[in-house]
Amino acid sequence: MRGLICAVSFACFFLPAIGAEPPQQKDMDLSWAFPMTDKILPPAEDDSVVRQIPGSVKSYTQAQIDDLSHPPDWFPEEHAPMPPVVQHGGGKTVPACASCHLASGLGHPESANLAGLSAEYLARQIADFKSGARNDPPRERMTEIAKGLSDDDAKQASEWFATLKPSIWEKVVETDIVPKTFVDKGHMRFVLPGGGTEPVGDRIIELPQDPVRIASRDPHCGFIAYVPVGSIAKGEALVKTGDSGKTIPCSICHGPSLTGLGEVPRIAGRSPIYIVRQLYAFQTGARIGGLAELMKAVTAQLNQDDMVAIAAYVASRDPLGETQPAATSNAKQSPQR
Repeated sequence: MRGLICAVSFACFFLPAIGAEPPQQKDMDLSWAFPMTDKILPPAEDDSVVRQIPGSVKSYTQAQIDDLSHPPDWFPEEHAPMPPVVQHGGGKTVPACASCHLASGLGHPESANLAGLSAEYLARQIADFKSGARNDPPRERMTEIAKGLSDDDAKQASEWFATLKPSIWEKVVETDIVPKTFVDKGHMRFVLPGGGTEPVGDRIIELPQDPVRIASRDPHCGFIAYVPVGSIAKGEALVKTGDSGKTIPCSICHGPSLTGLGEVPRIAGRSPIYIVRQLYAFQTGARIGGLAELMKAVTAQLNQDDMVAIAAYVASRDPLGETQPAATSNAKQSPQR
């Protein structure tokens, strides 16, 4: 166990910079959705250690894995050839897209899951980052990247990520108790060695299913999202009916399976803390213009519990709309560590 924990602490992922204090507004404390690096971290391992993952014939050192201009491609046979900007980036301000969003497009909770989103939607987001219409924290780094992208690179990246097939990436588990955690240099949350447990409260705690594989940017290893007991059912009522006018049913724009309609994006199966960040951004006006304007009425009356519930339910849906929950549990005991 100690070896596994140490292995994750030195993996400094490329992520959008988080410079400001986590948001607190209207009696909400969403700092858990905007993870910031802890001041004291477990000891790091030697980055010359060679990594391998199940099912791949490739191997990389951790230093190679963390090279933002040459991120690992463990399964190149699973996707079309990457455009240069996705595989290697475009200079100092534009790292390889796959370094953050992975070669699968599925990404990590502190970035974004892009797999299968429409090319039109992705291109609009890049344009919004460039113009400042999208300035949702912690997206300052993405704004810098977008400004450094050429129009052709933006087009190629958008079209390539749109070809990727979404898959179940989040296992949503209802619980009262979660492990104590720490946030590493890449703004990723991990179980704190010997840290014990604590109440989940009104938070969502999202953790790697396998910390070493996540540190290796394995596109086949996803996350477990621990959510408060009862939040999935509450979220279902908000998402499907609007809960007596508190919000607007999500299916009107995102489709009955929440897998998107036209340029309106898929929200099913996406990271719940990412969903919370977006709801907050729409509510506070950090995302404006275009289709973002439609989300003002959706989010205007939502409190923290509502955002947690909506995110828990949405994350539990199959991203392909083929089944019911991606994975849920009503466990009230401490989750396995």
